[in-house]
Amino acid sequence: MPATQGAPPPRTAVLRPGRYPSRPVSLRTRTQTAVARWTAGALVAGAALAGCEYSYDEGWRPAEGAPVAPAVTEPGPPADSWQNDPVSEAGMQAWLTESQVGPGLQVVHRDFGLLRAEEVRTGATAPLSSGTYVLVLVCRSQRRVDFKVRNDEFTMVDLSLLCGTRRESVIYLASETVLRFEVDAQSAANFAYRLSRS
Repeated sequence: MPATQGAPPPRTAVLRPGRYPSRPVSLRTRTQTAVARWTAGALVAGAALAGCEYSYDEGWRPAEGAPVAPAVTEPGPPADSWQNDPVSEAGMQAWLTESQVGPGLQVVHRDFGLLRAEEVRTGATAPLSSGTYVLVLVCRSQRRVDFKVRNDEFTMVDLSLLCGTRRESVIYLASETVLRFEVDAQSAANFAYRLSRS
């Protein structure tokens, strides 16, 4: 078998009309071309943006000739509604009614009062039979009021209550138990708690 059989034929260079063989371009020429193109692009963009006008919306304005709304003359909320100052003994019943911790059909223990700053008030229930109870806690003060409820073994409630809110907790007693309450405040405060059978 001849040695040339199966080998590809030799190639010859043929130039097409209008084409020239490529020449190596120097790095300096390439850099100059890139700089020239970038400069031309920046000039075109600058010229295009130079003719733009920017405007900013300074807020909503009523249409010209629109009627002006009358001034509100109704009274707003009372000036002291944002305050949480404690009420006196004379205002206690009204505050209890407003806070919804008054007496009820299933209430087994209830206490309320006015605490001086750093005063601690304690109390205890009579022996309570087993079952489920609902404890409601409220207070009125510029600062938080601390409530603790415990039996002989452990603390069931230990809460620093933000005054102006109402807190309800469910307590389950597995056997006959006496609950002990402790309430204290860092500033003058009204407090109330009510324990009801569920």
